[in-house]
Amino acid sequence: MTETTRDQVGARRLLADMLRVRLMEEKCAELYGATKIRGFLHLYIGEEACASGVLDVLGPDDNVVATYREHGHALLRGIPMRAIMAEMFGKESGCAHGRGGSMHLFDVSRRFYGGTAIVGSGLPLAVGLALADVMRGREGVTACFFGDGASAEGAFHESLNLAALWRLPVLFVCENNLYAMGTALHRAQSQTDLCAKAAAYEVRTSSADGMDALAVRAAALEAAEGVRAHRAPHFLELRTYRFRAHSMFDPDLYRDKSEVEAWKLRDPIPALATQLREVGMLDEAGYAALEAAAEAEVADAVAFAESAGLEPVASLLDDLTTPVERSATGGADAGGAR
Repeated sequence: MTETTRDQVGARRLLADMLRVRLMEEKCAELYGATKIRGFLHLYIGEEACASGVLDVLGPDDNVVATYREHGHALLRGIPMRAIMAEMFGKESGCAHGRGGSMHLFDVSRRFYGGTAIVGSGLPLAVGLALADVMRGREGVTACFFGDGASAEGAFHESLNLAALWRLPVLFVCENNLYAMGTALHRAQSQTDLCAKAAAYEVRTSSADGMDALAVRAAALEAAEGVRAHRAPHFLELRTYRFRAHSMFDPDLYRDKSEVEAWKLRDPIPALATQLREVGMLDEAGYAALEAAAEAEVADAVAFAESAGLEPVASLLDDLTTPVERSATGGADAGGAR
């Protein structure tokens, strides 16, 4: 297989991955409206090129930390859609046994460490994971996803400073969608060049078009290889846009509709499909097959979640309290819970 052919096959995989994420997210929005999914729900629609391009270059020994808009990251990291959907439903067979819900998807077996609900909270976690790997002599990269709003948090500055100071292998991936919840970047931060902020801590930086899956993959590959080679952090900014509101509760009154429609013209899914058609790697039947496969996977995941059981009441304190150990005389052991 030539390098060109390999790249084209990889491009088809990226397209399939983005379709899986898009159709899953659209179904989640529908299920939320039907009150099958409760709580908060933050959709990734429009940003699929970011997760697909970055996660495609990571290996099974790398760590991944995401935000509360993490459904696409979890899916493309390898968590089965069934387990994700069951978690959305709050079912015991979900990836976090129904206790995490939409914002707290987690799977340690795949080195996917959340799903964190507080803005910027994943950055120090990523630094800690990378430090632990270094101390244990493990190879691997820790990829940390976060939005532009996180760059205004103290945790952002502390994390980049320590990662640079201690030369930790962290790939900081900023999904810059221009809005921190409902506040435009330029209204909240005097320095809107996020790479400049990272560079102030002597962190290598780069940026890419987050609406172009191939561009994201190329930039992520170069960045990840740099982290591995130099055993030092890298800041990758992906300029992207979410087509839906911040969350399902958000009335989305802070953006002009014309702005949203203009960004939709750059939808990463039809853009990549068009590129593949132009080089003869995709026809209408091929695209329909990819779409049908994603639809079938979504339907199967929903059916699984619908039929899955809720966590039994008897297990509600599992992993929350330490069991009380009884001594031979019937008293509580000193090592038990108090």
